[in-house]
Amino acid sequence: MTAIWAHRGASAVERENSLAAFAAAVRMGADGIELDVRRTADGAPAVHHDAILPDGRPIAEVRAAELPPHVPLLDAALGACGDLLVNIEIKEPPELAELVVAVVRDRGMADRVLVSCFDLATIDRVRARDDGIPTAYLVLFAPDGDWAGQVDICRRGGHAALHPHHVAVDAPLVELAHQAGVAINTWTVDEPARVLELADIGVDAVITNVPDVALRALSR
Repeated sequence: MTAIWAHRGASAVERENSLAAFAAAVRMGADGIELDVRRTADGAPAVHHDAILPDGRPIAEVRAAELPPHVPLLDAALGACGDLLVNIEIKEPPELAELVVAVVRDRGMADRVLVSCFDLATIDRVRARDDGIPTAYLVLFAPDGDWAGQVDICRRGGHAALHPHHVAVDAPLVELAHQAGVAINTWTVDEPARVLELADIGVDAVITNVPDVALRALSR
């Protein structure tokens, strides 16, 4: 069954990457939640997509205690996600790897997280620190269309999943990945018809801003 993961929480109805967005995704019945992590000036993992806060301050120059109320730290965000799987995307490689690993370990959540990044060295670093924490390689498209190479990178590195943009996903890619024991989780899909197409070809998870819409598309 294709899982539905809420992109930055239920970001169509609540402020993205906020505790309210995560709680809304839980209420909607999402199977998982995707969120983004950046490092504060004093070395705390803050949940925010952009490097700059709405007031113009770079997160890297702001201490954790000075963050706006809508920007939670990773520990609080994981708590707001209930029992759902959480896809933690590291936005600032590779220094955040240790911080994320530490929070996941402290919460005993290795079996309910998936740590992803566009930077391969970062997810390699996560696995080097704790190979019990599943990881995923984020990509837009394969260089020169070489999806076999991308899947093999995941297989050889012990990464559980490949996360391509949904435009690049088709049945041959899903079959190729599954033959190698690699999951395909794709982003960001808000059109019900495309959700159905991806489920029909066996995609493992669809990341969406509208988990309620996606769930209805799958008659769930």
